[in-house]
Amino acid sequence: MSPEELNKLMTDCASDAKVVASKEFDITLDDSPQSIATVDDVLLSFIDKFHDQALEDEAVFTICNIFGAYVGEILKNQIGGEWVYDQSNPKAPTVFLGVGGNTYALAGICYERLVNDSQVSVYAYYEQALANHKH
Repeated sequence: MSPEELNKLMTDCASDAKVVASKEFDITLDDSPQSIATVDDVLLSFIDKFHDQALEDEAVFTICNIFGAYVGEILKNQIGGEWVYDQSNPKAPTVFLGVGGNTYALAGICYERLVNDSQVSVYAYYEQALANHKH
């Protein structure tokens, strides 16, 4: 996948996140840094609304990737960076946002909150990424 294709994919995924949040929960994601706190709520809302269905593999993959892309696009606009497509595990390719020497697994942090620990905060992860790149 070329860098251009990957950038388009992530932009499209971020747009999908806004559509899903609006359609499923009547929540507006406005591309602002403040809206990332809302992503934390939206992820838990999937469990409230869809229960076990929200935790099926395919649903989890889609939810985490689109909301990870949404957060990543906001972060990328603030601190720069490039999307990185990692195929080191062919069965589970992942996308990271690479900034300087750091990589941010935004879909991964969404997964943690959705599946493993509702106390994990996507917004706190985002704030830490910002803090890592303040000059």
